[in-house]
Amino acid sequence: MATTTTFFRPLLPSNRYKSGAVFSSFASLPSSSSSSLLFRSLVSVSTSVYDQRKFTGKLRTVSVIVSSAAETDPLTVLVTGAGGRTGKIVYKKLKERSGQFVARGLVRTKESKEKIGGEDELFIGDIRDPSDIAPAVQGIDALVILTSAVPQMKPGFDPSKGGRPEFYFDEGAYPEQVDWIGQKNQIDAAKVAGVKQIVLVGSMGGTNINHPLNSIGNANILVWKRKAEQYLADSGIPYTIIRAGGLQDKEGGIRELLVGKDDELLETETRTIARADVAEVCVQALQLEEAKFKALDLASKPEGTGTPTKDFKALFAQVTTRF
Repeated sequence: MATTTTFFRPLLPSNRYKSGAVFSSFASLPSSSSSSLLFRSLVSVSTSVYDQRKFTGKLRTVSVIVSSAAETDPLTVLVTGAGGRTGKIVYKKLKERSGQFVARGLVRTKESKEKIGGEDELFIGDIRDPSDIAPAVQGIDALVILTSAVPQMKPGFDPSKGGRPEFYFDEGAYPEQVDWIGQKNQIDAAKVAGVKQIVLVGSMGGTNINHPLNSIGNANILVWKRKAEQYLADSGIPYTIIRAGGLQDKEGGIRELLVGKDDELLETETRTIARADVAEVCVQALQLEEAKFKALDLASKPEGTGTPTKDFKALFAQVTTRF
């Protein structure tokens, strides 16, 4: 946004307006008529406003256009887990809004990097190793965490015989290492780098120790996710914690979104949400003050019912819980 500020100043002899002399002349302006932003703008345009002419000491009006660059500069945002099904959508959305964001991504492998474009803004690293995270977070304004341990199905399952498949986690890739230590490493690195906001995507169900997800591989995935969420909430960094319902690979932007707390939505019929809608909520959280220092459960009404959510400021305003 640009504003015009008009002020009056006794005009001084021309030698007071040469390079190097401007600083002392404007530093004495009353605080009510200046700000650090105005001051920098005045200094930068002073030679063009005053040139090298002689002045008579009379009052002269000067209008200066001040552009608030801080409000318009794109945010540099790192998406970790950018090779995942939800992470790649967030990364793509940020790339598409280049006027608002400079997108970076962190993926685990070279193959993942190539699948989503292979740009220089994509870093390869292991979140379990802090030294891999540090280069990716340097100079960023915000971090979106979309990393998660992923269970593998044990071989030999035959759905025709009934029963349920069994799952396991690869050695070293259990939820404790990925969802707790890996996310803690990211939060610590972001804090050192001076990141201004972290958006963390987790899962609903964390209030119930007996939730079925905790039994997968006997790894208590929701317990470790919840531990990382608490660590973020205690970090002092502005945050938004999004606990998504069951994720669906469907089109986004066509459903009414629902927010809740403490897994209350799990007691209803609206327990799922499209990955694309989760991604959009992540992006919107980066732009709205109403999203900061809040934790929310997120689901949606079925397609064709309700009104598709467009006002995300109002959506976040419904949330009152910090954890």
